[in-house]
Amino acid sequence: MLIPIILSGGVGARLWPISRESHPKPFMKLPDGQSLLQKTFARASAFEGVREVLTITNREHYFKSRDEYQPIRKAIPGLVDTYLLEPFGRNTAAAIALGALKVAADHGDEAIMLVLPADHLIEDQGAFAVAVKQARDLAEQGKLVTFGIVPNAPETGFGYIEADGHTVKRFVEKPSYETAVEYVDSGRYLWNSGMFCFKAGAMLAQFKLHAPSIYEHALACWEATRSKAQGNMPMMEIDSDTFAAIPENSIDYSVMEKSEEVAVVPGNFGWSDIGSWNAISGLTIPDEAGNRVIGEAVLVDVGNSYIQSEGRMVAAIGLDNLLIVDTPDALLVADRSRAQDVKKVVQQLKLMNHDSHKLHRTVARPWGTYTVLEEGSNFKIKRIVVKPGASLSLQMHYHRSEHWIVVSGTASIVNDDKNMLVRTNESTYIPAGHRHRLENPGRTDLVMIEVQSGEYLGEDDIVRFDDVYGRA
Repeated sequence: MLIPIILSGGVGARLWPISRESHPKPFMKLPDGQSLLQKTFARASAFEGVREVLTITNREHYFKSRDEYQPIRKAIPGLVDTYLLEPFGRNTAAAIALGALKVAADHGDEAIMLVLPADHLIEDQGAFAVAVKQARDLAEQGKLVTFGIVPNAPETGFGYIEADGHTVKRFVEKPSYETAVEYVDSGRYLWNSGMFCFKAGAMLAQFKLHAPSIYEHALACWEATRSKAQGNMPMMEIDSDTFAAIPENSIDYSVMEKSEEVAVVPGNFGWSDIGSWNAISGLTIPDEAGNRVIGEAVLVDVGNSYIQSEGRMVAAIGLDNLLIVDTPDALLVADRSRAQDVKKVVQQLKLMNHDSHKLHRTVARPWGTYTVLEEGSNFKIKRIVVKPGASLSLQMHYHRSEHWIVVSGTASIVNDDKNMLVRTNESTYIPAGHRHRLENPGRTDLVMIEVQSGEYLGEDDIVRFDDVYGRA
């Protein structure tokens, strides 16, 4: 039995302003319209005999992940997507230990896990399937298998594996450029991809041997998580208190670099971890001047540049070797040679406590989306889209009142002690302190304009009394 495990955790700070904490790199749409997460789920579910894909992600991304999977899941009868939901990030060792405990509990120690980060791109699925077959054969022998990528350039952003066939001689930290050149020229080194294959029981045994503290705390966390689980729900929320006690470490440092049961499968299947804007730009065919453009742009005497715009026309004159990424609320302009330094911008935004490190102007919610159209002192205007059959929580605000205007569709509204239907071109007023709820009873999207007014308009001014998505 093969159980793919998708690790969907990192923020992807080097891909700001598209990747943000509430909309991280796995949800980014690539030029072909699919997200990295969708591609990973499709890749995972394509292997023969796969009937379940387990995703380990933050609880805030559960509903959005399900939405991303839906078109692929519908096309594969019998496929089940299950989830372990983290309250916060705790690195890969904790995630894989809990994933192995869940797979062992559900399917036995002999079940084979294929661990796939959600933010990788693989161009040659056929070649990858061959590599996975080799990894499964080694995993059947009790090996912990890692996938090594045959390098085509002296990259300094990856760790390396010195290998002889399937035998791992050593793991190496990210090298200097000169050392990376030596590694590539030698032919003995592979990029460390961060993808793995092993039996659930074999990995747990190696945790117990080489990282006993992680194993013991993960076991306590699993027992606490399982005791709180409700019925046959596809998702399990990891217990927060015991999860925080698991030592924070990577799977490489805690197990793979210490174990004598590690093997490697070399691969050449068009792998990329899409770690920077230069990697994203490589997915688009350049024009005669070396420019790559996503969206609308007018370029005059511009060369070797990448331009991406989500809505506005971008005009550039007399530029060379630049990155320009435009979103409704943030603009990135950088020299392409400094693409790795975009994460420094995110660090500064965090120090400034600026919302743009975390939120886009359009924010996804389990029930739909909201977009901030304009805001100022004591007012905020939003466009709200509610999916058919979806409902916001029964809630109340202390500091703001709200006007709701229906643009299209019909809204079913609870406003204090009143229940009403509000149709297109109609509106209602929600005073501060009133319990209220919004629901879309129709079969098409409900679109509304919300005008907030009050002394404080933060998203944390919400008291939830009831919620179909478990957020109350």
